[in-house]
Amino acid sequence: MMLNDLQKRTAQAIVNIFETGHVQGDYASVTRLAGDSGGLTYGRSQTTRASGNLHKLVDAYCAAPEAARAADLAPYLPKLAARDDALDTDDVFCARLREAGADPVMRHVQDAFFDRLFWTPASREAARLGLEEALSVATVYDSYIHGSWARMRDRTIGAAGTPTSRGARSWTQSYLHTRRAWLAGHANRLLHRTVYRMDALLALADEGNWALDLPLTLRGQQITPEKLWP
Repeated sequence: MMLNDLQKRTAQAIVNIFETGHVQGDYASVTRLAGDSGGLTYGRSQTTRASGNLHKLVDAYCAAPEAARAADLAPYLPKLAARDDALDTDDVFCARLREAGADPVMRHVQDAFFDRLFWTPASREAARLGLEEALSVATVYDSYIHGSWARMRDRTIGAAGTPTSRGARSWTQSYLHTRRAWLAGHANRLLHRTVYRMDALLALADEGNWALDLPLTLRGQQITPEKLWP
């Protein structure tokens, strides 16, 4: 069963809230946290400099017709390609990213980018595992954005069996508990602060909201159909 467009947008809104605190995400958000192995993060759902994905995003923007800030960002492409950590403390670069985030072209590029690199692969992986309900797909997508999906998937399968043998809903809950324990005990203390993601998804499971029916509220942000379409 494929998710409908409302369910897709709801799942993405959940992750947007986790990443930037906004239902539609914050396309101009630049985050620099000491100790974050990803380095500088940017955009609607916060893609990282260290992964090389920020280079892919900025490169796509600079190549887009009518990109208003392409000339400002193009000189940084070689450093982005090299994953240069000096960019994390480059205030001019960060300011230019924020300015580009107000460009409708950047918003369009980011929507396509997060679909291509994260939503589509996560949806395919969920389907491969037999995780068809919207909350289960949102769980996979959240881990694709946040990182270490495959490691936690395999750990859950080792402890709880496969989604087919365990049942998709039960497996999803086992996965969320497994990932929560991993985040809470991680050597990087920054990850301890992200256990709320698992708590929020587990709360939806406890409520039985596997279809991600609206309205729903996460971290003080209400998701309604009206808020999903600008």
